[in-house]
Order: sequence, then C-alpha cells, then structure tokens
Amino acid sequence: MDFNLFMSDVVNGARKEITEAGYNELTTPEDVDKAFQREGTTLVMINSTCGCAGGVARPAAANAIHYDKRPDHLVTVFAGQDREATEKARQYFEGYPPSSPSFALLKDGKIVTMVERHDIEGFGPVDVVNRLQRVFDENCSEI
Repeated sequence: MDFNLFMSDVVNGARKEITEAGYNELTTPEDVDKAFQREGTTLVMINSTCGCAGGVARPAAANAIHYDKRPDHLVTVFAGQDREATEKARQYFEGYPPSSPSFALLKDGKIVTMVERHDIEGFGPVDVVNRLQRVFDENCSEI
C-alpha cells in the first residue's frame, strides 16, 4: 500500500467531514485574516489527522453547533496540511500553545478561549460537545 495515497485518503476524509458539517475551510493566511477580522463570534476548529483526538474532535465539531446558542461563524484550518494558514491562525491564539486538534473561540477577532487537545484526548465526543456548548452558552447569542 502506498503510504502517501493512504494519508491523502485520511486527510481528504477529515476535510470533508468538517466542511460537510458547515465549517468554511481556510487554506491561506489571507483567508485566515479575512475570516478572523469579521465581527461577532467565530469558532475555529483546528483539524488534525491525529487518530484518537481527531476522531473525537470532528464529530464533536459537527454536533456541538446544533444548539440554541452557537457562534456566528464556523471555520477550520488543517494542522500539518495547510501549514501557513494554521500558523497564521495560531498568531491569533495569544496565550495558548499550539494544539491540534483543538477549538478556538474568537470574538471580534480576539481570542476568548480554547478547547485544547488535552481537553479532547481521552474524552468522548459527547464530553467535548458539552464542553463546547458551555463555551457557547457563555459567549454566543441565541440563533
């Protein structure tokens, strides 16, 4: 089996899972700046091919947004794949070390909080959904 072909399938599947859930993919630093400078709340899903944590984060990302309160904007960057976009996004996450997969909540372009890999790894998707929805309750408006 060709390892590069296998990884391409894994990456494409992970991308598709998040974009089909309604997140806009940011693949360039310019995309990141444009998306992060919008008014309102923005949930950033830092996608990753990490098996354990990524397999929890993606379903949590898809399900957490079906809630009374949710961010105004949903975006994603892919760590390890779209490196420049991910690095640009991390510049906005002041005070937080690089972590993937993870979630960042921005308000008017400023970091509010993060759900980091250590908040995801070892937990189930429902635990992460509940954690994200608590963040939404504290920071987002009803839809």
